Amino acid sequence: MVTLEKIAWTSPDGDSILKGIDLTVKTGKLTVVTGPNGGGKTSLAKIMSGLVKPDSGRILLDGEDITDLSITERAKKGVAYAFQQPVRFKGLTVRDLLELAAGEKLAEERMCTLLGQVGLCARDYIDREVNASLSGGEIKRVEIATVLARKHMKLTIFDEPEAGIDLWSFAGLIDAFQELKEKAEGALLIISHQERILDIADEIVVIANGKVRVSGHKEVILPMLLADEKSGSCPLGKEMKR
Repeated sequence: MVTLEKIAWTSPDGDSILKGIDLTVKTGKLTVVTGPNGGGKTSLAKIMSGLVKPDSGRILLDGEDITDLSITERAKKGVAYAFQQPVRFKGLTVRDLLELAAGEKLAEERMCTLLGQVGLCARDYIDREVNASLSGGEIKRVEIATVLARKHMKLTIFDEPEAGIDLWSFAGLIDAFQELKEKAEGALLIISHQERILDIADEIVVIANGKVRVSGHKEVILPMLLADEKSGSCPLGKEMKR
């Protein structure tokens, strides 16, 4: 379980981005964080992963204070983060990344399964270098596959995984998230505006203007968002996607 207590952060430009966020992401549950662009969702994900340190507040991982740990130190403790804009790795192949993530040699069949879950024709990609020869969308899918390959994660964060992915591949990704949720040993958190991702959530958290506007079980929050969308008062505005 991951608990955030009174997390606040101001950007280098002086903008107050997060304003006392309280949030719990439960083990074995899928929590989806949504809200309007600029509301602080990605900043929150970066703080949870260790890329950015909060100005105040603390982060507990299974009761342990990890607020001051780096992204590398948190990764060793079981925190995984799929970037919204993935990094290119010159000199490494897709096979290399999958095996590094899994911590072991992988059978080609297993790699094909992982890549197939994110909509890639696996055998065409396994030995390709993760560099400029791959599109942004392809690299995004490869990174999600590496996160799916990891084992014994205490917290897995996906930041807008649907970005750059076509509708056919997105359907497979939903299936992968559903399977990941059913087998989860840790907590899962996805940042998304996609209704289909909201629909598989256990809990939904809406963040706007740096604060938690509303949170709770999807059976309560999702109908509320859909009703607000129809009335034109949805906190996601035009950003909610079907």
